[in-house]
Amino acid sequence: MKKHDQTTTANLLEIQDLSVHFNTQRGVVKAVRDLSLTIKKEETLALVGESGCGKSVTAHSINGLIPVPPGIIEKGKIIFEGENLLQKTEKEMQHIRGVRISMIFQEPMTSLNPVFTIGRQIADVFLTHHDIPREEAFSRAVNLLDMVKIPSPETRAKSYPHQLSGGMRQRAMIAMALASPEPGLMIADEPTTALDVTIQAQILRLMVSLKKRVGMSLLLITHDMGVVAETADRVIVMYAGRKVEEADVYSLFDKPAHPYTLGLLNSLPSNRKYAGASRLEAIPGTVPDLLTINDGCPFANRCPRAGDICRSVFPGETPLTEHHSVWCHNHVR
Repeated sequence: MKKHDQTTTANLLEIQDLSVHFNTQRGVVKAVRDLSLTIKKEETLALVGESGCGKSVTAHSINGLIPVPPGIIEKGKIIFEGENLLQKTEKEMQHIRGVRISMIFQEPMTSLNPVFTIGRQIADVFLTHHDIPREEAFSRAVNLLDMVKIPSPETRAKSYPHQLSGGMRQRAMIAMALASPEPGLMIADEPTTALDVTIQAQILRLMVSLKKRVGMSLLLITHDMGVVAETADRVIVMYAGRKVEEADVYSLFDKPAHPYTLGLLNSLPSNRKYAGASRLEAIPGTVPDLLTINDGCPFANRCPRAGDICRSVFPGETPLTEHHSVWCHNHVR
């Protein structure tokens, strides 16, 4: 993939060489290292990887939600609509956050306030950004609940979070994100993790439909490759804070190049390779300690293709096609 010095008109968001560290009692945790990515207008980009790979830290960096201290943006730029968000004050970020950038957090039960009704919480978003009466704000909240397919929206708007099912709470979170005056980018952090398969499919279809209807871009954070296949246009695979593969969704599933990506796909129950098999294939070993990680490939201790160079030098980008790149010394060909 070509690197750009500045955001092109087609790019809504561009992250350049982002590194995020956390100071802990044990030492410095290098949560994200040298990450670069772009999101085009009206595009869905999926960030994929197991827990602790840096997906959520990336999302919180975009929204200015990294706690300082212990967190620190070591280096990099986050350019949104032509402006570097890392140079914004907290007051300026408050205007961007919730207006142009919305976020759906991983677990709605911990993100919604338990002492206020769903309608009140969505209405508060309108009141924050518009000079309108509270009655009108509540009416708009009801309309949004109807838009996200919550049955009997007038009644549900008066319900508290604990009175709703997991699927309804997630829909309410999506409605709250859509309450932004001009949503340009929606960040969805594991939006279907706590849901059963049927509700998960409904939420994914809803998000895709709303993305098209509103004309926004979507950054989807997940470890579920099935969700990626269903939703994403492009995919970035992360491992231990590093980007290891980037491709359009079809190329990634058809010809995965990084051994870690191959391991993720081989562990899927739907993989035809394991039809009738009694056990799925697992990636051996454990994720490296981010406190003691070196400058080599972080996957080297689990990789069957690793050589001496992999353990000491992180590989540069290897373009495979115009839309597919891998960061691996001995990638799958």
